[in-house]
Amino acid sequence: WQPALRNVSTSCNVSIINGLSGWASTVDDSPSDTITRRFRYDVALVSAIKDLEEDIMEGLRESGVEDSACTTGFNVMIKESCDGMGDVSEKHGGGPAVPEKAVRFSFTVMSVSVLADGKEEEVTIFTEQKPNSELSCKPLCLMFVDEADHETLTAIMGPIVAERDAMQESRLILSIGGLPRFFRFEFRGTGYDEKMVREMEGLEASGSSYVCTLCDSSRAEAAENMVLHSITRSHEENLDRYEIWRTNPFSESVEELRDRVKGLSAKPFMETHPTLDALHCDIGNATEFYKIFQDEIGEVYQKVNPSREERRSWRVALDKQLRKKIKLKPVMRMNGNYARKLMTQEAVEAVCELVPSEERRKALRDLMSLYILMKPVWRATCPAKECPDQLCQYSFNSQRFADLLSSTFKYRYNGKITNYLHKTLAHVP
Repeated sequence: WQPALRNVSTSCNVSIINGLSGWASTVDDSPSDTITRRFRYDVALVSAIKDLEEDIMEGLRESGVEDSACTTGFNVMIKESCDGMGDVSEKHGGGPAVPEKAVRFSFTVMSVSVLADGKEEEVTIFTEQKPNSELSCKPLCLMFVDEADHETLTAIMGPIVAERDAMQESRLILSIGGLPRFFRFEFRGTGYDEKMVREMEGLEASGSSYVCTLCDSSRAEAAENMVLHSITRSHEENLDRYEIWRTNPFSESVEELRDRVKGLSAKPFMETHPTLDALHCDIGNATEFYKIFQDEIGEVYQKVNPSREERRSWRVALDKQLRKKIKLKPVMRMNGNYARKLMTQEAVEAVCELVPSEERRKALRDLMSLYILMKPVWRATCPAKECPDQLCQYSFNSQRFADLLSSTFKYRYNGKITNYLHKTLAHVP
């Protein structure tokens, strides 16, 4: 590395190391040597690039650039991902006492491009064909931590963040195809769900009245104006806002201060990039449709405050109908498979059999058909290639979808909207 990486040991013969290397000896009450394992970030990237040696050489040949003219200008785009892995407790075993939740931080080499000596244009010589596959996703750090435990998570990820910061100010010299070549790395933290983004960027939890990790909108504003919001939040801005939150330079009350920093409440410790997590988007929207279906079966639009019994009877009716017509068993918590089956024209037809008014049935069908047109755009790996038509119509469709919600389904969206509906309508375009 040139210049040498700051705060990172110079030893090269490094494999899997104790993830807490660089920290004092205990973290909370778990024995610290059992809590995490990782690779050193710089070493992991070097080995990932070495693995791509043949692809890089082939890419150079195909792009017709002179091999010896490409020694300095390599750029590598890295996608970073981090997610909690739920329950990983030992079912019966006498291992060390560790939390039964785990978190995995990983990266994917998205592309390698090169600016040949004396050329203006960058040429991409390697692109990961399946960037969302677990095969291209390289684990960097595994830790026994609950992702909700902010202190432990930040403590364990501290060294990773330090190594990443060091690499951004340095370049790697690595022999590829027999010649030393210079690589710069660009990191994009887009593999995070909303909960993790809020955690990393110091925002309040998902139930906050600041609904969005991409813009400053409040829940009421997002419900009032469903489609027109631009992506404004950034890591730098969050850091600046944290300073304001910490120092309160204008001596404001808590309410005023919170409004000034738009729901930031902790120090952001890792940079993420604006992203929409497609799986949770699916799940969040399906949960919402599931509730709309119940409300329509019970004709809530013409009622005031139905009782819990009434609501329960509508849910039972809905579950029974879905099971009978499309073989969809009720689930305790909405999951991806249920969401996929619920968000179909067949499901709506089944529900419509229980909806008395023809007008409401039409509205439900319209709502679902618009949703089905919108969904491929945020589900596809490459929307421009895979669904160009839906991509072009997206803004129009999301506008119509929002109009339907704010007129026909006004009873549900009066001053409130779910986080993912807001993102689906306002930010996907």
